[in-house]
Formats: sequence, C-alpha cells, structure tokens
Amino acid sequence: MFNPFELFFPKKIVGIDIGTASIKVVEISKWGGGKTLENYGEIKSISLYKEEQPFRTFQGAGYTLSDFFISRAIKAILDESGIRTKEVIFSVPDYSTFCISFEMPPMTVKEIPESVRYHAPQYIPLPISETTLDWRIIGGTPGDKKSNIKILLIAIPNQVVEGYKRVAQGAGLELYALEAETMAITRALVKDVKKVICLVDIGVQSTTINIVDKGDLKKSYSFNFAGGQLTYAISSSLGIANDKAEQLKNEKGLISLDKEIVKTLYYLIDPLLMEVRNISNEFLQTESKQVEEIYLTGGTASLPGLKEYFQESLGKRVLIPSCFEDFLYPPILQDHLQKMGPSFSVAVGVALGGFNNKK
Repeated sequence: MFNPFELFFPKKIVGIDIGTASIKVVEISKWGGGKTLENYGEIKSISLYKEEQPFRTFQGAGYTLSDFFISRAIKAILDESGIRTKEVIFSVPDYSTFCISFEMPPMTVKEIPESVRYHAPQYIPLPISETTLDWRIIGGTPGDKKSNIKILLIAIPNQVVEGYKRVAQGAGLELYALEAETMAITRALVKDVKKVICLVDIGVQSTTINIVDKGDLKKSYSFNFAGGQLTYAISSSLGIANDKAEQLKNEKGLISLDKEIVKTLYYLIDPLLMEVRNISNEFLQTESKQVEEIYLTGGTASLPGLKEYFQESLGKRVLIPSCFEDFLYPPILQDHLQKMGPSFSVAVGVALGGFNNKK
C-alpha cells in the first residue's frame, strides 16, 4: 500500500566494503527521490597495527575474513564518523563469489526460479546446498514461447555468508543484505546510461571486467591483476620500501620522468588492456553489440596517466565516473569526494541497493 509519509521521512542505510588493506563505510539517506551522503569513513589495516596485517587472508580455496579484527575496525570507523544507523549491507568481493551467465528454454516467470536451481549445479563448483544464490534475467521474455531466457547467476558460499554475519554481530550492526561487488559498482556508476559499457574495477587484490548493456550487467570476469602488484613491482625495480613505492605510484604513475617506473607499469598494465580488448570483441561476436565506452573505477583508477593510456590504446572514450555524482553533500567536500570516489564506488553501490527493497 502506498504510504505518502514515506516521501518525507528519511531512510538511512550503511554500505560497507571490506577490502584487503582497507575498509570503506558510507551512510546514505533517501528523502523521496533525493539521496544524501550523510557520512563516510575509511580505515587502513596498517593504522591499527604497527605491522601491516590484511583484513582478508588466503586459506585453502578462498579468502577468509579476520572476524574480530574487522569488527574492531568497523567499530572504530563508526565511532569516529558518528554513524548511528545499524542496518548494514556488505559487499562480497569477486574472488568470494561465482558469477556466470547461461541460457534456458522459453518458460513462464513462475517456472524460472526452479529452473535456475536445476541448472545451477552445472556451473557452480560447490553443492547448491552450500551456497546462497542470487540471479536476474538479462535477456529474453518470460512467457514468450519463442524466447530463450538468459540468466546472470551469482552464488556466494554459505561459509562466506556466515563470516559476514559474525562481523556484523561483532560490530553491533544488523545485517540487512549481502551483494556481489560487480552488482554494486554497476548500480553506483552506470545508472541510466543506455550505452554498452566496459566497466573495469581495479582493486588492491584483483580486477573485474564487466560488460554492462543499458544499465544491466551482462558479463563479469575476474583477474589476478591488481593495484598491489604495481606497487610491489616499483618497489622491487627501484629497491625501495613498499610505502615509498606506493607514494611514487599514486603521485607519478605513467607520467613519471623515471623511465624505469613507466616501463615497469606498462609491462603489467598491457596484459589488462589485452583482456579488455578480448572481452569487448567476444561481446561483439556473441551479442552483435559494440562496447562504446570504458569506465575505470577502484583505487588504481586514479593512477596518473592510466585513463589517457587506456583511451589511446583502445580507441574509445574512457571515463572515471563519480559514485557521488547524484548525492547531496556540502559543497566544500566536492574536490575531496571527486578524488576518493573510485575507491568508494562499491560501498556506495551496496548502500543504494538497500533502497530498492527497504520498507
């Protein structure tokens, strides 16, 4: 039932992106059709301990959360920023999810959920009973007997889900939902764009290349390329400490006067460019649609010279969109939010997802 008072009373929700080396938190509210950035915060793992300790560690077949460590860090962010909202949505990184698209025969809307569960075991390397499934229709028309149904399926291991529940409980938060990073950045950055976009998210631990058509995520691929590799390569090449290498990377990047730094970065970035080309060409061959623009996001998106190098190499318009573009916030924050936007796109995206279902 429509409630006119919902147009006036604000709704708030917190989005949290737990990365390998840092945690980003945003609190946003919604008044009718408007959105306000209420608060935000970030904490790096090295700021809590004298020696760097990751928020995520690799064990066995995947990455696990350091529950107590993360809960403590989130509490610190909430206290420092004055965030009081308890409802939270966490993002789940690409390396902790399984994302696949597949096609099913024509069927009605009611038949789709059962059919997805029937087909899922063919694509997910874990028993369905050990995973939480999310899916959406990305092609075809349910009920049309001549139209096959295309599904984008995302599966999260239940073990991962339980880890986030423990983190939320330890931080005194109410877990509202979990969402894959790929879905979050699509919501935060592509919005109402009607073009075919190749959205490249370059994180500290991994990179995802996503094809988005008219705002809908169609394909998602994960790669080991990461911003941390660039830092390590500069550190090894020049024989300098990791923190100094990180500073050089962020301040100079591909426009550095040091040819050794530029050569090292090109050597690592070129394979990523090749992947973007291959994925774009594959989409053209299978869907007969040309990728029209490239979006860069993630902490490494702001690497000096990277946007220009992508644009020159791929021959397409390259943008670094801001996840805060449609938000209300004090004008004095404009420049700061513009700089930090690429790193916060996932946190903003998951928070926005809460307004789709929040009562």
